[in-house]
Amino acid sequence: MLKVYAYSGCSTCKNALKWLKQHSIPFEELAIRETPPSVAELKAVLAAHDGDLRRLFNVSGMDYRSLGLKDKLPAMSADEALALLAGNGNLVKRPFAIDAKSKAHLVGFKEAEWQAALL
Repeated sequence: MLKVYAYSGCSTCKNALKWLKQHSIPFEELAIRETPPSVAELKAVLAAHDGDLRRLFNVSGMDYRSLGLKDKLPAMSADEALALLAGNGNLVKRPFAIDAKSKAHLVGFKEAEWQAALL
């Protein structure tokens, strides 16, 4: 089943969940702040996005800015960055959706990408 990590106060997350419901796609919603994706899930999505670590980060978030990750991220190893993401759900770009069975690996909500992956 599709796992969707989302934040209730995020309008993009709300749009993604609404889209899933409109298309009758079953999913499990997880609170991204309280239950961030695992390192294994982050690795799977990273691989699906050509190893672009920045794509997994919520670059407009306060945590990203307060930690100075714009400057630090380029020098980080993938393992360091993934551990940071797995330990702080505020840093993960949302919504973050993964389904190992269907091979869906989605970060952010772009309707065309979700449609191609899930329909």
